Amino acid sequence: MKKLLLTGFEPFLNFSINPTIPIVNEMDGKAVGKYTVVGKILPVDFETAGGDLVGYIKELQPDAVISLGLAAGRHKMTPERIAINCDEGEADNEGKVPSGEKIHPDGPDGIFSTLPIKDIVKKLNEAGFPAEISNSAGTYLCNHIMYQGLYHLQSQNEEIPFGFVHIPASHGLAVQHKELPSWSQDDLTEAVKVMIESL
Repeated sequence: MKKLLLTGFEPFLNFSINPTIPIVNEMDGKAVGKYTVVGKILPVDFETAGGDLVGYIKELQPDAVISLGLAAGRHKMTPERIAINCDEGEADNEGKVPSGEKIHPDGPDGIFSTLPIKDIVKKLNEAGFPAEISNSAGTYLCNHIMYQGLYHLQSQNEEIPFGFVHIPASHGLAVQHKELPSWSQDDLTEAVKVMIESL
């Protein structure tokens, strides 16, 4: 079978739960569609997260990569269209506060996802999971690793599907943050399976 690298993130900011973790842990080693999934959790650290992702790509030589991140406040699955060459936002888990610097000084301003994002959204909606394409992954760690991964693959002339998908909060997280729209953890996991099957 083909190999798919699936990544999530550790908890960050004031979110003590990151619903990407149980998704990645549950799917690690499982067969989904044409792929065997290899799951990895990335640190919320501007200094190391991108290097860790690129290291996993080099080590595993996957046939596809999907990176997941929490977008607390969104109520749909949102594959990101583009990553931009900019780090900015609140402090990461190591206390670093980026101030708009470029991720790669000589890199392009933006790099488009190579996932079939239109097909992913179509399949998710057909399966009953609300989804739409997002045109902004922000400037925090989610955008950072999306850019790093795409930049690496582009620089190596490796043409594999790679991209980033933001997911809603889980019910467990919404209990702590009362205003958040949320999905059940099971539905979040099932939606990620649909995404992988759509590749």
